[in-house]
Amino acid sequence: MKHTFTLVFITSCFLISCIFHRDKPKVIDSIEFDESVDNIDFELCQEKLYQYFNDSKGLSFKGDKPALKKAFFGQYVNKNMIGESGLIRIRFIVNCLGQSDRFRLIGMNSDYEKKIFNSKISDQLLKITKNLNGWGIMKIDGKPVDYYQYLIFVIQDGNLINILP
Repeated sequence: MKHTFTLVFITSCFLISCIFHRDKPKVIDSIEFDESVDNIDFELCQEKLYQYFNDSKGLSFKGDKPALKKAFFGQYVNKNMIGESGLIRIRFIVNCLGQSDRFRLIGMNSDYEKKIFNSKISDQLLKITKNLNGWGIMKIDGKPVDYYQYLIFVIQDGNLINILP
């Protein structure tokens, strides 16, 4: 029941934000470069980022959501770890060339409190995310731009249950 509520809540927030931001693309702050984890050769086309939904097309991945799910469910090895439940969000930048980097991970429990997941779970999701190829190029007013993307993973007892958005 908690997971159903979580999915409905997150989906509702996403839909509301799309409605309010449909006609006016918002630029947000960049994810700052961190030399300890980021690729020094990853280049941005501008200083600010758009949200991935600012072009009103939503998730842009080659093969769409089914291909994204296939990549994760095909590679993620379920861990069956009692108590390792909640949400893991990985946010990152996709540049104007469709390349991704600057990955940041945060976990939360079912009460939306910060949670650090076992590294056997979080490292696996991060590795799969970093190796994904096929991110779409977003255009605003006909010009390719950099954008902020995120994926949310629903984890129940170490098992991957769903991927949002």
